[in-house]
Amino acid sequence: MELHEPAIAYNKGRMTVNEYLDLENASSEKHEYYNGEVFAMAGAGRRHNIIFKNIYGELAYRLKGHRCQPYGSDLRIHIPQNSLYTYPDISILCKSLTEQGDNEPVSGPTVLLEVLSPSTKSYDRGVKFKLYRDIPELREYILIDSESVNVERFCINSNGNWELHEHKTSDAQLTIQTVGIKLSLKQIYEGTEL
Repeated sequence: MELHEPAIAYNKGRMTVNEYLDLENASSEKHEYYNGEVFAMAGAGRRHNIIFKNIYGELAYRLKGHRCQPYGSDLRIHIPQNSLYTYPDISILCKSLTEQGDNEPVSGPTVLLEVLSPSTKSYDRGVKFKLYRDIPELREYILIDSESVNVERFCINSNGNWELHEHKTSDAQLTIQTVGIKLSLKQIYEGTEL
């Protein structure tokens, strides 16, 4: 599988994981790694940042003291099953990270949220979702459009298949079932003028 991330390929040659981790620890920019290739991650626009703030702020407040905790886009996730190292917009992990070193990537998120932008929309829905499905602990994958009021929530059903639940109106509610939190789309999109 090829990654077609709408970001800049860092190097035409292949890198080892250790070379990538050295680059990442020395860099002020974030890069994804997949099968020896490194990609500079694109920056986020105003609406993307507002949506992130609205969701992350609410999750951090409501999950305070809970076993499951939200983390922002500076937390590097590694998927050993397919070699991807990436930075989801929001990750919810239901395990302690106290054993992890500060710059070490983590694995095993239970919920992943991505705010879609025009340049990443196809990748986040397609290749990235396929790679994320290799995470054994993952139960929900949520995509939030930054150009229109549209939230797609994928969750695993009792048969182990992914189901889509789509919300397209500001009075709709997104349920993050894994952590028992409901967010109205009005809350999610507040301040975006959508």
